[in-house]
Amino acid sequence: MSSTSVVILVVLVLAVGYGVVLYNGLVNLKHGVSKAWSNIDVLLKQRHDELPKLVETCKQYMSHERTTLEQVIAARSAVAQAREQGDVPALGKAESGLRMGLGNLFALAENYPELKANESFRHLSERITGLENGIADRRELYNDAVNRNNVRIEQFPDVLIARWFAFKAADLLQFSDAEKADVDVAKLFG
Repeated sequence: MSSTSVVILVVLVLAVGYGVVLYNGLVNLKHGVSKAWSNIDVLLKQRHDELPKLVETCKQYMSHERTTLEQVIAARSAVAQAREQGDVPALGKAESGLRMGLGNLFALAENYPELKANESFRHLSERITGLENGIADRRELYNDAVNRNNVRIEQFPDVLIARWFAFKAADLLQFSDAEKADVDVAKLFG
């Protein structure tokens, strides 16, 4: 075997090895996005299971606040549907509606001292608030995983492997501007 053949063979082996390393890195990022989504999904499911209990507890005290309760129930259904379909943009929109509805519900609960004193309501509201905080934390981790994935599949030389093996960009989980805006507490009590 000539020295030229050996050099070509070594270069070819190194190129294939480098391609394998790039491919494995992209696979790792893709599965990181899936794992981050699964973490959010678990919390969304837990919150989905807790919300009917909270609404039922509130119904006993807030009979004339039907609109707010119905808003929470409808938003819960929209979140569940988007979650089950894996539709990240729709989930962001539905989450915005649910968070606004919960904010309204908790603000209106201030008008019902018996409800606020109810042990079940306190426990459920603390549990849901904890889940909301967990979802916000996991959303940040998910968006970070998505960002790392999306950047890598666009960088050279990773883009060559990403296109060859059809790696796709993932969607960020974003919430609406309405959710990011300051809450008008006076309007909630008006």
